[in-house]
Amino acid sequence: MGVRNVIRRKKSSRFILIVLTALFLFMLPSGVAAEPLIPIPNINLNVETASQPQQVVDSVKLLIFLTLLSLVPAFLMMLTSFTRIIVVLSFLRSALGTQQTPPNQVLIGLALFLTIFIMSPVYQDINRNAIQPYLANQLTYEQAMDKAAEPLRNFMSRQTREKDLGLFLSVAKMDKPQNIQEVPMSVLVPAFVISELKTAFQIGFILFVPFLVIDLVVASILMSMGMFMLPPVMVALPFKLLLFVMVDGWYLVVKSLVESFR
Repeated sequence: MGVRNVIRRKKSSRFILIVLTALFLFMLPSGVAAEPLIPIPNINLNVETASQPQQVVDSVKLLIFLTLLSLVPAFLMMLTSFTRIIVVLSFLRSALGTQQTPPNQVLIGLALFLTIFIMSPVYQDINRNAIQPYLANQLTYEQAMDKAAEPLRNFMSRQTREKDLGLFLSVAKMDKPQNIQEVPMSVLVPAFVISELKTAFQIGFILFVPFLVIDLVVASILMSMGMFMLPPVMVALPFKLLLFVMVDGWYLVVKSLVESFR
């Protein structure tokens, strides 16, 4: 009987609380209840019949523009120096054995700013010879695209190996071009990407060698002392960090990356 009385009291208290809340809401002034604390925007999406063909063309242009915006990250990675930089920085972190230090956000941010710095002459050339004349109605869209592709093509051609370029030319069954201007972008871009990956792996191998020597030395010392249960990676990490700091590793790595594109 005592348990039933407790349950009844709880139900009655909940009912009284609900009634009091309802009375409080009804007693509020109409202005307070009507005005929301945060203004809610009114959005209307209307699909109407186009009266002119130009309206349809403008809508298609907007759709294409939004699609190109979604592909900007891919263009940034594939057509610029970003690929080599981020791969080398990832190799450096693995060689140090610091796992998630520096975190991915820091490495990607550093790679982005280095990419902007390295590609700034190309961006300035594109802006001066393609974008500004196009905005001034001095060039058509096709002419502006051709002008914009020239600096980017020259940059990629300087970093692309002839062997990689010849691979895609042979796969595409194309004749050997007389100059780089005759190479289509569909052939130049993948050749540039695999050349960047090869260069990044070469730099990563050079970065791994000194840290690998430290791992071998530490492992040999621990085995000779009979410390089989002590992980060599844990002992070698402070010596790796000390070596990297003493030689000013970030300065050397960034300097090597920037100068590799000159």
